[in-house]
Amino acid sequence: MSSLLIAGGHVLRPDMTVSQADVLIDQDSGLIEKIGSDLTAENTLQASNSLVTPGFVNGHSHVPMVLLRGYADDKSLDRWLEEDIWPAESTMTADDVHTGAKLGLLEMIKSGTTGFADMYFHVPEIVDAVNQAGLRALLGHGIVTTGKDADKALADVEKSLEFAQEYDGAAEGRISTAFMPHSLVTVGGEYLKEFVPRVREAGIPIHYHANETLNEVTPIVNDHGIRPLDYATDHGMLEPQDFVAHGVHVDEQEINLLAEAGTSVIHCPASNMKLASGMAPIQRMMDAGVTVGLGTDGAAANNDLSLLDEGRDAAMLGKIAANDASAVPAETVVQMMTQGSASALGFHSGVIEEGEPADLAVIDLAKPHLTPRNDLVSHLAYSAAGSDVKHTICDGRILMRDREVLTLKEKSIVKQAQQTASSVVSRVSS
Repeated sequence: MSSLLIAGGHVLRPDMTVSQADVLIDQDSGLIEKIGSDLTAENTLQASNSLVTPGFVNGHSHVPMVLLRGYADDKSLDRWLEEDIWPAESTMTADDVHTGAKLGLLEMIKSGTTGFADMYFHVPEIVDAVNQAGLRALLGHGIVTTGKDADKALADVEKSLEFAQEYDGAAEGRISTAFMPHSLVTVGGEYLKEFVPRVREAGIPIHYHANETLNEVTPIVNDHGIRPLDYATDHGMLEPQDFVAHGVHVDEQEINLLAEAGTSVIHCPASNMKLASGMAPIQRMMDAGVTVGLGTDGAAANNDLSLLDEGRDAAMLGKIAANDASAVPAETVVQMMTQGSASALGFHSGVIEEGEPADLAVIDLAKPHLTPRNDLVSHLAYSAAGSDVKHTICDGRILMRDREVLTLKEKSIVKQAQQTASSVVSRVSS
């Protein structure tokens, strides 16, 4: 048996208490074997003066979009997508997506993320990148039928279902899949009516954008006379295994629908602020019993993939949205970026417990901005940065040791990504 000891750290437990302990990992199974003191193992990672946390889980992203970071800023969502992002993405090849995926995964490993959900295209290229990087992922082909003829639209929907069926369990079980309509207004109802029953029969979860902006609400209300999540319910798209992104413009009845259905919401505060989409009523959702996770969205709308940055945004925006300084407190934010997102994605990670997956991040506490150590949970929510992560472990495997990523070649990826991004931009402008 190969074993790994995370030694001498302060360990964040599921109840949000912190205690000094070693964490012993069975690397063959990828599980935490024991949490205690005076433990030994074949391999050791030092965690003295550090906080050992569950690896962060990015509940909603478009990872290869890192290639468009800084390409289009300061526009509303509809203009940003239609004028800039979709035209640029239409030029991307499978190789481009592969390069962008590796850059995004590198960024996530370096900021302590061990699992994520992603909606994009050329998704087999993302599978390959995940396999190399060693992360855990829930992946899906994003469907858009608007603006396409019937044959192309149908092919796009078919591709999402086929991908979900073919790649579930890839990367030695670290990859799971979902059927991913882009949103309730970018995928025609006739396709949802035809395919959702097939998806349900196959036992595949569904992930989509919902109520992100008023432009995703008003058309459904005008055309169908019901709210978007009622429309989703009518199409069988609000089940316990499903999760939606954003949920900014939900009313009380829709919040109750989510709670009753057991459907989770992934909050993306930085994207919502940058695109002026609005403030999601996250505290009200959680008060109603909705599981809420945390996501970065795409890096062109954020503009980074750090869950620690996102946690701070979630806390601050949550207080403004509720007009209550006690809303979305530090403990809740940390649970969102770990247990909440993991639960939404169907991962068994998100907690440091014996018998659970060894998906961990180790935060270096020997920093001026993390001193004094009055409350380490508070520091995670309000003070820590992605650059404070010194070790990242997923499925018992060391992905980063002392800031050096072991599974991906950082310098060559950064160089290739710059060249690829420049090429994509030049194609759009030509």
